[in-house]
Amino acid sequence: MVPGMVSDTTMRYLERIGLSETPSLDVPGLEALQRAHMTAVPFENLDVFARRGVETGLDWSIPKIVDRHRGGWCFELNGAFSAMLEDVGFGVRRLGATVLLPNSANDPSHLALEVDLGDAYLVDVGFGDSFIRPLLLDHDEVQDGGSGRFVIERDGDEHTLCRVGEDDTREGLYRFERTGWDFADFDDASHRLQTVPGLSWTRARFATRLLDGGPDRVTLLEDRIRFRRNGEWTEEPVSPEDWESELFRWFEMTP
Repeated sequence: MVPGMVSDTTMRYLERIGLSETPSLDVPGLEALQRAHMTAVPFENLDVFARRGVETGLDWSIPKIVDRHRGGWCFELNGAFSAMLEDVGFGVRRLGATVLLPNSANDPSHLALEVDLGDAYLVDVGFGDSFIRPLLLDHDEVQDGGSGRFVIERDGDEHTLCRVGEDDTREGLYRFERTGWDFADFDDASHRLQTVPGLSWTRARFATRLLDGGPDRVTLLEDRIRFRRNGEWTEEPVSPEDWESELFRWFEMTP
């Protein structure tokens, strides 16, 4: 596909994530987009933390990411990314997933993506430190997610994404069925996660992204900054007065 065959918004989106042309419509092209997005566009909660209010629709997420050079959470990141993928020429289905991590709601509150390339792939640019390359959906074996090992367990129509540890233990991350969702279907979950007291989204600020396509990563938390380089994590304290400068240094954002 050539640049003239996609919208001006998509070309600006590609520039935002550091690409000068559309990728090939295959797994390497999809992986290039996923890694570029996760490097340039952080997973962050600054608007949610500040109670500014965020929305699920494309008229909110695309300007925020492309024009304001911000990041966001799953509804924004995977929402905007899915629209860009469709404009480039990929077949995309938006999935409603139930997060299985501690203190998560027991109903679908995460937007993930299924991309059809003849074979179906799970793609996600909005789940923080997770897999950074497409994962085959119709596959029962452990897969290299670029940042660790992952497996998608199946039980009837239900699929569960698991992280596989060094000792082969499996940690469930989220479960989903392969039923398409509309953006408005996530409105209730988005509102709840912004307004229910005590949830992590409004307790403390954070931002995280890949470094140079991953798996290296930088994560800024409320009182420290963490780096993963060559598989090893290090961290440094961050004082309240230095937090905004560190945010700009590593994410080119202001609160």
